[in-house]
Amino acid sequence: MKQSYAYGRELRLLTPAHFQTVFDNPLVKAVTAELTMLATPNNLGVPRLGITLSKKRAKRAVDRNRIKRKIRESFRLKQHKIPAFDIIVIGKNGVADLSNEELQQRLDYLWRTISKRCAQYLSESSDSTS
Repeated sequence: MKQSYAYGRELRLLTPAHFQTVFDNPLVKAVTAELTMLATPNNLGVPRLGITLSKKRAKRAVDRNRIKRKIRESFRLKQHKIPAFDIIVIGKNGVADLSNEELQQRLDYLWRTISKRCAQYLSESSDSTS
């Protein structure tokens, strides 16, 4: 069966409540100087992505949009390697100064880290229930 690399509505955190759930109880984290990823398991069978990037972190709309586009694109390509978690990517100071290549490297590192930690979390939580 061919994997779909679409990025439809079902792969997005759409409501403030979705975001709040992850912020209230992030069970898995991955961090670089410019980006933080928080993740919480969901029961949907697919990972979902939310992005927060304030004007304080990236002054110009063109920078915010570029960063968000890069994050969404990297998620779209990596979604099949990520367990079913709700993930929020938070932009921090300095994120707007990254080139596209540097941003891509940070994201690749974070996706690897977060999917490993999510998988660990799932295996640990299934161990404790059995």
